[in-house]
Amino acid sequence: MTLTPPELAPVDLLVAGASLVATVDDDRTEIKGGWVAVTDGRISGVGTPGTEPPARQRVDASGCLVTPGLVNTHHHMWQNLTRSYAPMTTADFLGWLGALYPLWATVREEDVYLSTRVALAELALGGCTTTSDHLYLQPPKAASLLDAQILAARESGLRLTATRGSVDRGQRDGSPMPDDMLEDVDDVLADCERVITAHHDTSPDAFVRIALGPHSVFGATTRLMTETAALATARDVRLHTHLSGDSSDEAYCLALHGMRPVEWFTSTGWLSDRSWVAHALCPSDEDVRVLGAAGVGVAQCATAGLLMGIGVAPIADLRAAGSPVGIAVDGSSNSDASSLWMEARMALIANRSRSGPAAFGARDVLEMATRDGARCLGRAGEIGQLSLGANADIAVWPIEGVRWAGAVTDPIEAWLRCGPNAPRDVYVGGRAVVASGQLVAGDLEGILSRHDAAARRIQQC
Repeated sequence: MTLTPPELAPVDLLVAGASLVATVDDDRTEIKGGWVAVTDGRISGVGTPGTEPPARQRVDASGCLVTPGLVNTHHHMWQNLTRSYAPMTTADFLGWLGALYPLWATVREEDVYLSTRVALAELALGGCTTTSDHLYLQPPKAASLLDAQILAARESGLRLTATRGSVDRGQRDGSPMPDDMLEDVDDVLADCERVITAHHDTSPDAFVRIALGPHSVFGATTRLMTETAALATARDVRLHTHLSGDSSDEAYCLALHGMRPVEWFTSTGWLSDRSWVAHALCPSDEDVRVLGAAGVGVAQCATAGLLMGIGVAPIADLRAAGSPVGIAVDGSSNSDASSLWMEARMALIANRSRSGPAAFGARDVLEMATRDGARCLGRAGEIGQLSLGANADIAVWPIEGVRWAGAVTDPIEAWLRCGPNAPRDVYVGGRAVVASGQLVAGDLEGILSRHDAAARRIQQC
């Protein structure tokens, strides 16, 4: 299809001559030798060879696959300050949490800024253009750490859904959360109101949006969950939490609330398409039906689930039931990397292992990593697809050379199954954030030096 006739005025940017353009649009259009045009930060055309419009800047994408920028649907960016923490590389999930929480409780405002800058740099280098983060570390009665994260995001050039997380159940309640991390519910709600007013942008090309995110059944009371859901509805923002992240969740929730996790989630007003959850590793068949019927989104964190020995979520069943399922790198202390390409490849392998090779191909995973991730974040049609009027968030991936030798029949399968791969160029709103494999934003070396000092202080080494 050609959406910008060549006789019109020059477009701002033209990415042309691609081996394949995978639009992931409503029709899943794929164009051999295709091009993508950008005007004023939006997609103004997609077309076939020989129909290219004039352009102020032309990028040669020969030998490359062009896709929408990838969307990361769950992260804990501060955790790269304790990446691959040696004493806890073999612990089970709750033991891992119990050992790391005392370290995370020492994280400061500057640490959040630095870890966010590092995480966003790594995400961009892995083809990500939009990410969410679930920042539930918040010292009570202290300045909000979310402001430091949003400052770092604005400097990076990536889009961020910043989730104002919260914890009000701790060790005093039989939870692994340290008691000195607990906030009062009224304080949480007041700061949620403040950050929504200060930072939430409802425009289609927004770079910062706010979501609200009590931690989980371990870390949140029924009151915190219920009142946060009511506030999110009143202010029209998204809701995010962990759900069925470990097999222990069910027994814990039954003992605490007399109901299973999805039943409790439903009872607190969270069962709606405003919500998306991380993990959903252990839902029953009925849970899958309930979540899907309500359109609750799911962030699959395949690497984290496998590294922690928990398993693989029933993603094929959740998608069939109606849940949008996105890809997520999770925290860098239990996945140890923030490459969306690596996580997408792991999702392919994990889902084929669970559901069989016919159930998942690279196109399924590309869709999860783009348009379905956009749906999880409430941004369907704005990001995650190369279609007329969508934001010009674009990744250009090399698929030629020794790593792809012999992969001549299907560029999308080659993109994910061969490699390792990283984008050559990444654009957000038509502006380059990665060019020729290098970050455009400066001073990464200085950020890394300061980040290293912070990590050593937190880990006491």
